[in-house]
Amino acid sequence: MTPHRAIALVFALHGAVAGSLATRIPWLQDHFELSPQMLGFVLLCQPIGAFIAMPTASRLSYRIGGRTATRLLIAVWCAMLAAPALAPTPAVLFGFFVLYGMAAGTSDVVMNAHGVALERQLGRSIIAGLHGMWSVGSLVAGGVGVAAAHYAVDARIHLSIMAAILLGAALAVGRGLHHDTASAQGPVPRRFALPTRAIVGIGLVGFCGTFAEGATANWAAVYMTKVTEAGPGTAAAAYTVFMLLTAGCRLVADRFVRRVGADTVVRLGGVLAIVGGVIVVFSRVPALSMVGFGFMGAGLAVVVPLVFLAASRAGDTPAEGVAGVATITYLSGLIAPAVTGWAAGTFSYPLAFALITLVVVGMTVFAGVLRPKGDERENVTAAT
Repeated sequence: MTPHRAIALVFALHGAVAGSLATRIPWLQDHFELSPQMLGFVLLCQPIGAFIAMPTASRLSYRIGGRTATRLLIAVWCAMLAAPALAPTPAVLFGFFVLYGMAAGTSDVVMNAHGVALERQLGRSIIAGLHGMWSVGSLVAGGVGVAAAHYAVDARIHLSIMAAILLGAALAVGRGLHHDTASAQGPVPRRFALPTRAIVGIGLVGFCGTFAEGATANWAAVYMTKVTEAGPGTAAAAYTVFMLLTAGCRLVADRFVRRVGADTVVRLGGVLAIVGGVIVVFSRVPALSMVGFGFMGAGLAVVVPLVFLAASRAGDTPAEGVAGVATITYLSGLIAPAVTGWAAGTFSYPLAFALITLVVVGMTVFAGVLRPKGDERENVTAAT
């Protein structure tokens, strides 16, 4: 197995864990008899755990090596999949979600840093495609979860089986990751790597992209129901279209990044997402609104991977740069659904999506911070 294929499968496994648990959230709510408010607090524990733990990931990667850190943390992440369903009480469920989030965030940081390191070694863009594999893994595992829920399979059984399968796959795939020696030769990362001034601008672009992506993913089906009066199946299809176009565009984006650069790709994607947002805001027809959500999925697809790539160049080490930006993007993902819900409740759903569209405008305007500096740009051009 080539190192490129191995890290691509690591991304797919990470997405598979997220997609598996997402489909069984209703089971968790019923099993633990959680009110909507309590479920919201439970789900909030995951990004809180990630937000706390991610700044330590670069230090771990330096101490034990990026390859070992990636193998270890993706295995922990896969093993944690069954923990929420196996919690004996709601109080323990809160704690498990914090730990689940810590595993999610730290594995996210080290695998992105490892992917960036391999990209530099190969001399060509691969990071968008790696995130595309994350989306593929999430969609496939989500489909399995939907089937399990449809046939009323107990989530403790379903998630335990999936955890065992994914853990075994993670242990096997990890052997194919490339050996990185650069981390041991570089500067020692800080023990707790908060974002530095050098990557704040990059982080703000990531903040906008993550805000728009997270808010749209969480509210697309509700918007279709409330504004266009779509049925449940059509409303759910809007989310599926959004995610499918996100995955598809990530899988093919690297060839465009090689030709025109990350900043141009993000700007063009931003324009497409703005067009989609305008369609969503003004359309009251389900089919047309679905087109708008599809445009938004395609336009926002590559923002996060390219932000991580730019951050890896701006940090003292790739892992530290990725950790700093990931902290900002996870904060965005933490607040986006709540802010969108507040805007929809206070004003209206179309105005809430108008706000999301304005956030995309900001992302598009400041995409220039993703442009490689000097000789880095020359290296990218030479590699194409």
